[in-house]
Amino acid sequence: MINRLKSLSLGQYSLGVLVTVLCVRLVSLAFYPLMDTTEARYGEMARLMVETGNWLTPLFDYGVPFWGKPPLHTWMSALGIELFGISEFAVRFPHWLAAVAVLTLTGYFAKQIKVSAVQVAILLATTVVFYVSAGAVMTDMVLTLGMTLAMVGFYLCWQGRSVWGYVGFVGLSIGLLAKGPVVLVLMGLAVGPWLIWQYGPVKPWKLLYQRVPLLGGCALMLLLSLPWYLMAEHATPGFLQYFIVGEHWLRFVDSGWQGDLYGSAHDEIRGTIWLFFVVSALPWSLFIPRALWRLWQAGCGFDKTTKFLICWMLSPLILFTFAGNILPAYVLPGIPGMGLLLAYAWRGEKIPKLEPIALGVSGLILAAVIVLNLGPAKEKSDKWLLAQRAPAIATYYWKNNRFSSKFYSQGKAKLLSSEAELRQVAGVPFYLVVGNENREELVALSQCIDTANTPEKSLFLCGT
Repeated sequence: MINRLKSLSLGQYSLGVLVTVLCVRLVSLAFYPLMDTTEARYGEMARLMVETGNWLTPLFDYGVPFWGKPPLHTWMSALGIELFGISEFAVRFPHWLAAVAVLTLTGYFAKQIKVSAVQVAILLATTVVFYVSAGAVMTDMVLTLGMTLAMVGFYLCWQGRSVWGYVGFVGLSIGLLAKGPVVLVLMGLAVGPWLIWQYGPVKPWKLLYQRVPLLGGCALMLLLSLPWYLMAEHATPGFLQYFIVGEHWLRFVDSGWQGDLYGSAHDEIRGTIWLFFVVSALPWSLFIPRALWRLWQAGCGFDKTTKFLICWMLSPLILFTFAGNILPAYVLPGIPGMGLLLAYAWRGEKIPKLEPIALGVSGLILAAVIVLNLGPAKEKSDKWLLAQRAPAIATYYWKNNRFSSKFYSQGKAKLLSSEAELRQVAGVPFYLVVGNENREELVALSQCIDTANTPEKSLFLCGT
């Protein structure tokens, strides 16, 4: 009885740690601004979706369609705005819910392979890239949700639970609406090597057709995702050419791709994705060598579940090894596989220092939010600068405005590009935001009051 009570106490402690970690991340969503460029851009796209009522094609700006990504993540943030109004919490909360859904799925899968669901959830939730992305306004958590559903569905279907095969194809449709056909490649790079590793180069393909509802599943996947692609192309012709060829081929093969309509490519040394993984998957990436050694020793080799989780974890790394246009968040779809792999290595035992490390990661997030608000957020977001003005007075940006300026002014801060445009708005009081590099070129600033400053720009009150 004493041992049972002790075990129950340990289980309650672990569950308490998990709830604490998730609640800290949830509360933090409202306490730092959307920062340029990624979060502010996607947050502004969601605000535009609600304002314009155009839920078919996300907008990069008024009248400018965004062809870079499908709309699922924008729909989610837009629904948040509909429910809670325009705020950081509103656009981030749906992505936090997506992270909780990933944790729930991996916890369910953990039970199927006889490991602790709570330990898996703690591992996954406190991996740096997952914890940061759990509430970040990006495409990656929704893609990870689709990938996780697809992988769990495939594995359980392979074990004879055929309905899960269709669930897996629903996961692929989520991925197609979150980030596009890349989810099919990631899934193929996880499942294909596992089949060959486990069954050899010939046998698995016949088994695949026998065990997985390929035809019915593909039909379901297309039924759920293809209509949006067709409607988007009809609404803004040229979308499919840019998205399929440009975003999914040219961006991959040409790290300095000049055809990007919405920014600049990220040119990294080939193979950098592996370094990104080690850093982004901290602190638990440090446990992987020991976990693999334990799994090898336990069965004098890797069993089929271990192989499956390794392939899942490595699939985004394999895909992006030969790409230079990458970001650290690209490793995220493989992180659930890593969390499950570590828990599987310690099944029946406690993972060393799991709860203290998890609470430490949670504490670091709180510290990061405090540090951001002490200074760096003023450089990466215009929220603070715009808060220094009287809302009733019009605000203009000189030659350059950012997505955060559009979001926090709710689209009212307009861009001025010439002296002639500046003269047209003169005659009544107005605010003018000027980058420090452009201050000297504006003679008119001598008649304005310097109201607020950040390291990069200044807010002037003119025409008083």
